[in-house]
Amino acid sequence: MKNITFLFATFCSFGISFGQLFSENFDSYAVGSYLGPQSSSWSTWSGTEGNAEDVTITNNNANSAPHSIYFSSTAATGGPQDVILKFGQVYNSGIFTFESDFYVNSGKTGYFNFQANQTVGQVWALNVNFDSGNLYVDDGITTNLVSASYPQAAWFSLKIEANLTLHIWKAYLDGVLVGTWTNGINTLASTDFFPVANSQFYVDDVIFNHVPYVLPTLNALVSNVALGGEIAGQTATPVISIQNGGATAINSFDVSLSYNGILYNSSVSAQNIASIASYNVTMPSFQLVPGNQTYTVVISNINGGNDDLAEDNTLSGSINPVVPAPGKMVIGEEATGTWCQWCPRGAVFMDQFETKYNQFWEGIAVHNGDPMTVVEYDSGIGAFIGGYPSAIVDRGTDVDPSGMSPDFFARLQIPPVATLINGATWDPTSRILNVSVKADFALAANSSYKLACVLTEDGVTGTGSGYNQSNAYAGGGNGVMGGFESLPSSVPAAQMVYDHVARAIAPSFTGEVNSFPATVLAGQSHTLNISFTLPATWDENSINIIGLLLDPQGRIDNAGKATIAEAVANGYVAGLSTIYGENLEKIMTVYPNPASSKTTIHLNLESQASVVLSLLDVSGKVLSSKNYGSLNGSWNLDLNTSNYTAGVYFITVLIDGNKITKQLIIE
Repeated sequence: MKNITFLFATFCSFGISFGQLFSENFDSYAVGSYLGPQSSSWSTWSGTEGNAEDVTITNNNANSAPHSIYFSSTAATGGPQDVILKFGQVYNSGIFTFESDFYVNSGKTGYFNFQANQTVGQVWALNVNFDSGNLYVDDGITTNLVSASYPQAAWFSLKIEANLTLHIWKAYLDGVLVGTWTNGINTLASTDFFPVANSQFYVDDVIFNHVPYVLPTLNALVSNVALGGEIAGQTATPVISIQNGGATAINSFDVSLSYNGILYNSSVSAQNIASIASYNVTMPSFQLVPGNQTYTVVISNINGGNDDLAEDNTLSGSINPVVPAPGKMVIGEEATGTWCQWCPRGAVFMDQFETKYNQFWEGIAVHNGDPMTVVEYDSGIGAFIGGYPSAIVDRGTDVDPSGMSPDFFARLQIPPVATLINGATWDPTSRILNVSVKADFALAANSSYKLACVLTEDGVTGTGSGYNQSNAYAGGGNGVMGGFESLPSSVPAAQMVYDHVARAIAPSFTGEVNSFPATVLAGQSHTLNISFTLPATWDENSINIIGLLLDPQGRIDNAGKATIAEAVANGYVAGLSTIYGENLEKIMTVYPNPASSKTTIHLNLESQASVVLSLLDVSGKVLSSKNYGSLNGSWNLDLNTSNYTAGVYFITVLIDGNKITKQLIIE
């Protein structure tokens, strides 16, 4: 029998109401038994209980001894545990409170979310991520609504308090307020405990409560503080959200913000803020400083005097900005497609990251199954993801685009092996773009590191059904999503503009296999040259050049970005050369590919040139090489592949020192 207690509780907000309290400490269950079959409140995502999707009772660790529940997963996609606590109805008004104790093992993760509808899987109201001591909260629309620290390998309490009448949500960690925000989704029906990759966490002492909320006569409150930055050195422009939490319209007020010992003030008058409505005040800008700083916002002089609830006129919080590693840039690669009805979520979060972290982050939208697909890029990212939309940060674990923040901030603080500078020459007549990706090494490296270059384009439009965007957010039934809720279920091409679109990747998804010598010393520089021919349909003024440095494990160590104009201003640096795109196809083709016993390399040389042909494995080791001397015109060079095991290889051809690289599949 589950341990549920129904109590009468009081809540004072200019009136007293009765609420129902749910409490669960798991102590009445047998150790090792599944939770779902013994409880009408607990179930699983699929609704099938008593199997691997369910959770068992443990006595290994508990906040209130002897029992708790334990979630863990090593799978890249998480699970299979996926446990639902049903709230019994959909709540959309009053004050709903959820509280639980958690224990997250050191260096591990934990996760739970709130579902907005009684049918799970339709709308996520909130995501809560625990990651190696860092807590991140988002509503599926806005990232980092809350960022805080929790104690690792120790029990702590997390409470989410949602005033659904006012749309104001708060988070408390061990009783201390760590965040206040206006949630994009304002209904609650259940909570979902799910172990994501690398999860190990215990849950105990779960309660939820709901009471009505009664509006006072006059009440202005500080509902949210968006400092406008999260990284040390960023210029923050705070936006203070003031909520009318009373029944009387608000005409005027004063607001002050103190940060780092400085007081910033603003006065607002001649307004008519209706009951429940909000008003945003933009405060003067300042620079975020390293270290933990407390900020305090105070609203006063409401309609020329005091309001009825002084206790909600002040909101304090703290910010400890992330200190980025010098020269660091993080890459977010999004798997998307116009056919994917949930992929508007990816576009919204990619734009958010671009706006908030432009100096430290660059996004690449890798399209699948639509006219913007780059086949090699689509194939490469396909090995990292489990579905659409998905995102990988510096080619790490597959996450939802709404969940990139933990990986982004973790990667931002890791010192890069090298910083990258993109140079270029651009001929608008021939549309040949010659790019140099120069790596300046701060740390020692070796030949297992590789360089690559990506071109993206913003503002991409097109005609035809392939550019129509499927949209599950149409009508708002699946929540607010950056305006897509106001668009039809198939957004016509004429209404769609696509940003961050991957246009080319060279020389391959895994990089140039011989980018560097066997030993690279700190202080050295090495450069990869790549030649692109831009189709006339691409807007060169909207192209971004993104240089990538890949580490020996295939993760992106660092990146650099520049527009064509910025790269030309940086200057072109000669180095190891390769050719991509139309230029490559005119010079070299490989067939058949995949190959079994033999493949042919067809060369079309416009002038006399020395030619060296090599076959390399994925590590860059040269398996065979032949110098053909000086050639001119059209040539077919045969390569015997019968002695090699099935897998991925690279063919490189040096033509007067310029390198052409193509991937070869041997079956």
